[in-house]
Amino acid sequence: MAEEKNIGKKEEKKDDKKEEKKDAADKPKEAKKDKRDVVVHPIVLLGVVDHYNRVAKGTTKRVVGTLLGEVTDFSLHITNCFAVPFEEDPRDPQVWFLDHNYHEQMFAMFKKVNTKERIVGWYSTGPKIKPSDLSIHELYRRYCPEPVLVVMDVQPKDLELPMEAYYSVQEQTSDEVFKRTFLHVSSTVGAFEAEEVGVEHLLRDIKNASASTLAVRVGDKIGALKGLAMRLREISQYLSQVVAGKLPMNQEIIYQLQEIFNLMPDQDSEELVRSLATETNDMMLALYLGSMLRSTVALHNLINNKMRNKKLKEKGADSKDGKEKKGEDAKKEKADDDEGKDKAKNKAKDKADK
Repeated sequence: MAEEKNIGKKEEKKDDKKEEKKDAADKPKEAKKDKRDVVVHPIVLLGVVDHYNRVAKGTTKRVVGTLLGEVTDFSLHITNCFAVPFEEDPRDPQVWFLDHNYHEQMFAMFKKVNTKERIVGWYSTGPKIKPSDLSIHELYRRYCPEPVLVVMDVQPKDLELPMEAYYSVQEQTSDEVFKRTFLHVSSTVGAFEAEEVGVEHLLRDIKNASASTLAVRVGDKIGALKGLAMRLREISQYLSQVVAGKLPMNQEIIYQLQEIFNLMPDQDSEELVRSLATETNDMMLALYLGSMLRSTVALHNLINNKMRNKKLKEKGADSKDGKEKKGEDAKKEKADDDEGKDKAKNKAKDKADK
């Protein structure tokens, strides 16, 4: 009986250990699920740029502010932001000051306007992560359990999104104060329907009105081709580093690249080349006919305009000649009337003298 009890206790211990291992394996999965994708709305981008232009434009300083938002559709939507007074020593990055009293007062006022928005993190115009960002991040952990850091590049040089989003995660290090590091998460730009309308109106004001629609389309095509070339260059660099053994192979990235290559058309196929050439010729023929018709209509309108102007000039000359003749006839009639009046006066004087 004692042996059976010992065996039962051992089996219970084994089961407990297995459950602990399962829980430990499930914890990192849950932690990964907690790191939601970040969606930044246009008003946040405009607010950050306005803050930078007001405070630090033309200097090497950066600006810091608070991000407000909510979780919808399993993503963190950053819908608003406000600036916070911030100073740091350029010589010693660990010396900095952030006015958290101002931050709390501003959030209290924002909460009165929209109760759904809560503090979700903070932003910085780095344009990269700095050594003092971890300590600032720890300060924001007082107001939000898992704040997000969004690093904005207010003067982007490349054709890509000017922002990067980060969460802080626990890391086993020798530092007793901070055992955390930043983890990069995917970020996109999104907007509600009302925001899309406002952005479209802003883009209408920004666009050059004197530029033709063809020039705008060509500019858009050039920008898209530059972006495509940059992405292809990044893919080539990644694959070369994987082949050289500098980076480990990521199965998900390789799978996505294989999908891209599978979707590409087979340019060695004669039927595909013939169909592309036929479609291109048809399109160019339509463009050629359209340009010919446009030039013919323009010439026709020019000739009609010249003929119309010539007729108007002839009518104007005839009307001037008619007015001059009428004026001369009126002068002659006046002169004849004056002569008749003088003769009548002379006759009346002669009779009076007699």
